Amino acid sequence: MATQNNTDADDHSSTSPNGIAAAVIDGPLQSRPTKTALITGITGQDGSYLTEFLLSKNYAVHGLIRRSSNFNTHRIDHIYIDPHNAHRRALKLHYADLSDASSLRRWIDTIEPDEVYNLAAQSHVAVSFEIPDYTADVVATGALRLLEAVRAHVEGRGREVRYYQAGSSEMFGATRPPQREDSPFHPRSPYAVAKCAAHWYTVNYREAYGLFACNGILFNHESPRRGENFVTRKITRALGRIKIGLQTKLFLGNLQASRDWGFAGDYVEAMWMMLQQDKPDDYVIATEDSHTVEEFLEVAFGYVGLNWRDHVVIDKRYFRPAEVDNLKGDATKAKKVLGWKPKVGFEQLVKMMVDQDIELAKREKVLVDAGYIDAQQQP
Repeated sequence: MATQNNTDADDHSSTSPNGIAAAVIDGPLQSRPTKTALITGITGQDGSYLTEFLLSKNYAVHGLIRRSSNFNTHRIDHIYIDPHNAHRRALKLHYADLSDASSLRRWIDTIEPDEVYNLAAQSHVAVSFEIPDYTADVVATGALRLLEAVRAHVEGRGREVRYYQAGSSEMFGATRPPQREDSPFHPRSPYAVAKCAAHWYTVNYREAYGLFACNGILFNHESPRRGENFVTRKITRALGRIKIGLQTKLFLGNLQASRDWGFAGDYVEAMWMMLQQDKPDDYVIATEDSHTVEEFLEVAFGYVGLNWRDHVVIDKRYFRPAEVDNLKGDATKAKKVLGWKPKVGFEQLVKMMVDQDIELAKREKVLVDAGYIDAQQQP
C-alpha cells in the first residue's frame, strides 16, 4: 500500500474545499479491506461509480490521476477523505499517466493491487479526429503500457492480478446491429481504432502470458455525471438552462444516430463481475434497446412540457467525418455467464439526467441573478 510515499497525490485533494465529505465510508473503517483495486480514469463518470461500488464491497481503492493546475475530482469529492484522517480512508489518489510507463509500473509495484481497472482514455469520439496522435497514444499504447506493467509485476512478484480493459461499442462502427462478442469490428474514428488496438492487446496478453485479463465492450452508458460535451448530457444540461431561462437554443448534429443507452451505475457492476469469474473472457454490456438522438430529445423535452423543435438548431460542424448510424448490443453472454442485467431503463435514465440538470440550472440562476457569474447565454 502507498501509505509512506510522499509523491501520493493526496496533497492535491487535501486543499480542495469539497474533498472532505465521506458518503460511502462514514467513520473509522470497520474491518480490513477485502481486496485492493487500482483504477485509472477514477475521476471520470465510470471511475466515480466504480469507486462507490468497490468501497461498498469493502475494497481499498487507489486511483491514478493526471497532474492538472485545476481540481478535476468533483465526481469523487463526496467519497474522498482528507489524508490527515488516514484511519478513515479507503480511497487514495496518486499521480500517474498512461503516457508514462515508469509511473504505471511504480504504482502497481507499490500498491500491489488485486484488480486493475483501465478506464482512462481520451474518450470523445469527435475530438479524436482533431487529436488522433494523442488519442492513439493514450487509448491504445497506454493500455499496452499498463498491461506490460501488470505482466512484469505478476512475473516479478508471483502474484495474480486481474485486469479489466474498458472497450467501447464504437469499435463495431459500421457493423450491422445487433453487435455481440463475435461481431467483426469496423471502427469509424481514431478513438474506435485505438480501442480496437487496446482490445487486442488485452487478448494477446491473456493468451501469451496467461494474464487474467478481460475486455468489457460497453455500449453507451450515461448518467448525471456524464461530461457536458457528450450529446446526452449536452441535451439535458441545455434543457435545464432553457427551462430556467438561462438559454434559448441548443446546437446539435446528426439527430438520426441511434445508440444503445444505459445507466453507468449499472455498467460498472458488470466490470466487477467479469473479474470475479473463474476464467477471463470478453463481454458485451448493453440494454439491447436503441434510440435515436431525436428520441432522446422527445423524452427529455416532453418531460418538462417543452417542444424540442422550438429550441434545437442543426449545426453541421457537429457531424462526424465518418458517422456511425446504429449501435445496438446483444448482451446474452453477460446475462447468462455473469448474471448481469440493466436495472435502469431508457426513459428513467433520461428523466434522472433532466432532474439533476434542472437543479443545477436553478443554482446557476441564483448566482447569475446575484451578479456573481455571467449567464454566457447562447443565441
